[in-house]
Parts: sequence; structure tokens; C-alpha cells
Amino acid sequence: MKIGDALSDWLQMPAGMPQGSHLGPLTFIILIGALQPGCLTHKYVDDTTMTEFLSRSAVSSMQSLVNELDHQAADTGMIVNGRKTKEMLIGLVLKDPPPSVSLSSAPVDRITVFKLLGVHVASDLKWSHHVDVITSKVAARLHLLKQL
Repeated sequence: MKIGDALSDWLQMPAGMPQGSHLGPLTFIILIGALQPGCLTHKYVDDTTMTEFLSRSAVSSMQSLVNELDHQAADTGMIVNGRKTKEMLIGLVLKDPPPSVSLSSAPVDRITVFKLLGVHVASDLKWSHHVDVITSKVAARLHLLKQL
């Protein structure tokens, strides 16, 4: 970069792509396509959702799947953001739920509602939280219209 007469030094990038480059989206698609943790996985832009179906007597293997995903991400030069990683148990409440998942030795937050592609999904699969959020937005916008 040059500002006035000052010229900055070159900097080596160990991973990543300059923002705004033409090859950035294609490179990201290739990198995220390499993440195959061994369970049902949904990927959208920079979000990855891993799903495991369990019967009442089954033992969860989600911890090993998360470890595998984290290892695959590290191999491609990507970092899984532990602060944005969440765990949600969907369906019937079990007497003995599976142990919480950890990522790089840090516990992952277990939540009951999660916003996925604009839809608030609740662990009990009821729509009440999503409807409450939408009606709250509508009420706020109607209030603004009344003020006009």
C-alpha cells in the first residue's frame, strides 16, 4: 500500500483470501466443501449445521463429530469460531441428556432457541417464539407508521 511517499512492506498471508477478490467466493466454496464431518451437514455461506438423530437408548457421537470437523477445518486453514458455536437438543426431553459438547476444550453453549436463516427454531419445535419475534417487529413498524 502506498500513502503519499510511504510504501508499506509486503506481508505473507498464511491462509485466507483478500476481501473483495474475485476468487474469494470460489475459494471459500472449495474450502467449506472439504468439511465432511460424517453426519448430516447443512452449509450456507459461512454457517455449518451438523445434525445427529438419536433413539432414546443411543449414545451421542456428536463430540467426536465436532472434533473431526474442527480438525478438518484446521487442515484447510480455517478456524471454527467457538463463541458462535451452539448446541441444541431438539425433540423430547430426556431424563439423561447427552453430555455437552466442547470445542478446543471450551464448552459449547447449549441453547433452546436458535435463529437459522431468519427462522427461530425452538427445541420443542413449537412456533411460539418465532411468532412472538415477528409480531413484535410488526408492532414496532406499525407504531412508526402511526407516528407518520
